[in-house]
Amino acid sequence: MNPKEEKTLVLIKPDGIKRGLIGEIIHRFEQRGLKVIALKMVRANENQVDEHYPKDEKWIKRLGEKTLASYEKYGYDPIKEMGTNDPEKIGLEVRKWLINYMISGPLIKMVVQGIHAIDMVRKIVGPTLPVNAEMGTIRGDFSVDSPDAANREKRAIHNIVHASETPEEAEHEIIFWFSPEEIYEYKRAEEDMMF
Repeated sequence: MNPKEEKTLVLIKPDGIKRGLIGEIIHRFEQRGLKVIALKMVRANENQVDEHYPKDEKWIKRLGEKTLASYEKYGYDPIKEMGTNDPEKIGLEVRKWLINYMISGPLIKMVVQGIHAIDMVRKIVGPTLPVNAEMGTIRGDFSVDSPDAANREKRAIHNIVHASETPEEAEHEIIFWFSPEEIYEYKRAEEDMMF
């Protein structure tokens, strides 16, 4: 595949929509020379979001381990807070929080294309945890949520956007959220100058 044709999935989450950040988020991708080749607002149901997030034990355990690390960092007892310190059980619970968050309002789903689109979008978006996101990234500029607050309130972190992390994840997510007829090819006017 030509590097200019790399594609990735972006979801603007309910908090990004409710805060009126749709245009700002799209602008940041387009500003970097990336192009939006599919775009739609949807109200996802529980089954769709359940199918979006991985169900494999490794991913769930990693989710639980991240939560346990957050509890340790902020001095909270996971047994007192969650009733367990088993990373798989905690991961399953956090996955439920993610699903509830994603169905709490409409989403914007889009496919973004361009050179190193996956890495570029992740760079523009910033790290998953807003507290670690630098100013100038979407999460660094617009999200103030923390794992500490989210875990204590038993909810997902409100971090505005989802962006595929790997080529395999991007391919799976694009096919899951869009039919081939919903994805458009076109040339941006400045492509010949930029690349």
